[in-house]
Amino acid sequence: MITAAVGTLLSAVFFNAKADEGMWLPSLISERIGDMQSKGFRLDAEDIYSINQASLKDAVVLFGRGCTGELISGEGLLLTNHHCGYAQIQKHSSVEHDYLKDGFWAMSRDEELPNEGLTVSFLDRMEDVTSAVLNGYEEGMTEAQRDSVVKANSAALIEKATAGGKGLDADVEALYYGNQYFLFVYRVYNDIRLVGAPPSSIGKFGGDTDNWMWPRHTGDFSIFRIYADKDNNPAEYSEDNVPYRPKRHFSISLGGVQEGDFTFVYGFPGSTREYIMSEGVRYISEISDPNKIALRTLRLEIQDRYMSQSQDVRIKYSSKNASVANSWKKWQGEMRGIRKMGTVGKKREYERKFREWAEGTAYDGLVARLDSLYRILEPYSYASDYYAETAWTVELGRFATGYSDLYAKAALSSSDTVAEKFLKEAERMAASFYKDYYLPIDKESFIAVMDMFDRNMPDGSKPEYFFRNMKRYGSVEVWADSLFGNSVFADSSVLYGTIAGQAPHDAWMTISSDPATEFGREFRKWYSEEIRPSAKRISDEINLTYRDYMRGQMEFEPERTFYPDANLTLRVAYGSVQGYSPADGTYYFPVSTIEGIMQKDNPEIFDYDVPERLREIYRTKDYGRWAVTGPDGRKTVPVCFIATNHTSGGNSGSPVINADGNLIGINFDRVWEGTMSDIVFDPDLCRNIALDIRYVLFIIDKVAGAGHLLDEMTFTE
Repeated sequence: MITAAVGTLLSAVFFNAKADEGMWLPSLISERIGDMQSKGFRLDAEDIYSINQASLKDAVVLFGRGCTGELISGEGLLLTNHHCGYAQIQKHSSVEHDYLKDGFWAMSRDEELPNEGLTVSFLDRMEDVTSAVLNGYEEGMTEAQRDSVVKANSAALIEKATAGGKGLDADVEALYYGNQYFLFVYRVYNDIRLVGAPPSSIGKFGGDTDNWMWPRHTGDFSIFRIYADKDNNPAEYSEDNVPYRPKRHFSISLGGVQEGDFTFVYGFPGSTREYIMSEGVRYISEISDPNKIALRTLRLEIQDRYMSQSQDVRIKYSSKNASVANSWKKWQGEMRGIRKMGTVGKKREYERKFREWAEGTAYDGLVARLDSLYRILEPYSYASDYYAETAWTVELGRFATGYSDLYAKAALSSSDTVAEKFLKEAERMAASFYKDYYLPIDKESFIAVMDMFDRNMPDGSKPEYFFRNMKRYGSVEVWADSLFGNSVFADSSVLYGTIAGQAPHDAWMTISSDPATEFGREFRKWYSEEIRPSAKRISDEINLTYRDYMRGQMEFEPERTFYPDANLTLRVAYGSVQGYSPADGTYYFPVSTIEGIMQKDNPEIFDYDVPERLREIYRTKDYGRWAVTGPDGRKTVPVCFIATNHTSGGNSGSPVINADGNLIGINFDRVWEGTMSDIVFDPDLCRNIALDIRYVLFIIDKVAGAGHLLDEMTFTE
């Protein structure tokens, strides 16, 4: 349980942060506001976060389940990244209406496209509820008893927080490995419509080659609109809904950025592990990342080959391919950064000093215990990684298992109404799956990843099901021929014809014995029964030990800055526009321009083939009001900039804000050399990449011809 002394530490450590590093809780930002103002910020804490008046927090949303967005008009207009809206854009795309390739722009409200399942969440408030969560906990209780107390108290807090409000949702989140607890209350809107998206040749310019790199020239934005009922409350999609009226929306700065300018990022960073010990970092950089990179390389090569040959396949797999490639490249930079910084060695040295300090205290033996637990966990982590990157990636097996599960629920249901619900869910699942499925890719990927599974998983860890099939077929290739050749799931018409007219129970019995269902089910059973329970048990012990280790570190280094790891809750990160030097003799300036786009333009390469309209604008220099004077005295258009803000996954789409609280950019990436910032932050190399808001406006106005959207916005110089 957190003690008064530790509570004081958690408050006190706020005062010693570097501007670059840290992801700060908005409700406690008053502890940081002095430092922010000393760096150039011209507003106060109430402007950032307030529950008494509209503040900047009311213009920021959690977009979907893993990105951030910001309100830019009084009529619910919302900006996020192109890659955050990519799945929605892709779902609306077809060969006849290829919005990925050509872009999409609603020229009236009637043309805005609804997106089933998409939500945005506004943070209503957050508060420290540590005392309430731990009420009833007593020294001497077992961890299971403590966990029971925490769950019961958290549930009561959530029930109270969400009572009587439309669209209210809440979570209680543990910070500092359970030394502190915060309640987060959200208002969730679920009528979100697509308003605009540039073509992928702008929104995804540079593709995987430029991903995580600087200089960057990607117009990574998309535009949505939030709709509400007539009382401005959350409501299911309806033609009667009206644009949401926000408490606050961002004014857009047209003044641009210069090196050294103050910036801050307001968003929902997903996950960081800044306090992980050396053995955990060693496993990530020396085992986990290299293995996952190798496995994803195989899949990407197969996908890229087929996508380059067919527009239809490219549309089907664009979103999947981007998802696979994003982490693939991030892990490469993370691994290199950890090794370059000597992070494992530095953490080991820190742990040595901690052990010496901890002798004879309540923290004695913690480091040795963590070392031991990580060694015990390693084979289970290895198996988990291999399952996630091999058997789980086989699309046909994953779909067949999920589809069969839904039919099982329908078959075993005692209510016809409930059974019908599961059958309709299965129908929707199948429609979504077959819309974006291409069997040759899946079959080749099966052969590639399962061959790696055979080669690299220790025999003692492989499931019996795998041995049986390898003995039966003799090779992964022959196994693939049989599985994909005999599964009814390989062709939608065969599936539907097979189960047509059958009662749910009979259909379930038919498809549950299908080879694709068997593959997905048996590997899932192996993982869930032989791997996951042990991995979870050991991981729980590690996290429990970290709770003590976290307190110990705070007592060991009372002057050190400690901020809570990211967990997809709203945070503030601040820094400044700044270039960097990734290697000797090399310095990257912090701003990119349209010249860089045209230097990369190549009609022969899909990711660098810019729209003809943009080429024409560049030839004529018809930049309109978005022109600026470049370093050489000629007219140009700014595209992206980098800054020292500490960001993570989830910060995609976050507003980048200037010293006056105005919007200057949209965060969308980090530089490759700094992707280890989820584990260790290097102020010399870690940079977030933002899209300059003036490039967004330029594309909307001059390329898309959607100037009516600008009429909704508020501008400031």
